[in-house]
Amino acid sequence: MSTRTDSTVDSREALALLTLPDLDGLADAQTRGASCVWCPDDTPLTPETAVDLGEHLSPLDGRDPGMRWFPRAHHRCVQTAALAALHDHAPLCEQCVDDASACETGLTLRRLMREYR
Repeated sequence: MSTRTDSTVDSREALALLTLPDLDGLADAQTRGASCVWCPDDTPLTPETAVDLGEHLSPLDGRDPGMRWFPRAHHRCVQTAALAALHDHAPLCEQCVDDASACETGLTLRRLMREYR
C-alpha cells in the first residue's frame, strides 16, 4: 500500500486489504455480486446493503487472462473480514508490535471496521 503524508486511505485501497474466498468455492451469485461473497446463504444484496469490493481478476487453472468477477458483501461481513485481516496482520508486523498507532495498514483496517459496523 502506498504511504500518504495526510494518513488518509482511499476506500478501494482499504477494501483491497481484505482476503476474499477462493473463487472455486463460490456460487455464481457470489461471483457476480448478487449475494455476499462471505455469507453461506444466498440472501440477495441490494444497493443499500451491499459494499462493492471492486473488480477482481482470478486465474482459471493458471491460464491467462483469467476470470473477471465483481464481489460484493454485507456491511457486517466487511467488518468481520477487516477484523480477521487485522488479526492476521498485527502479530507479524514489527510496527504493530512496537506501536500499533504508527502502522498505516493496521490503522486502515481499524478504520474499515468502524466504517462498516
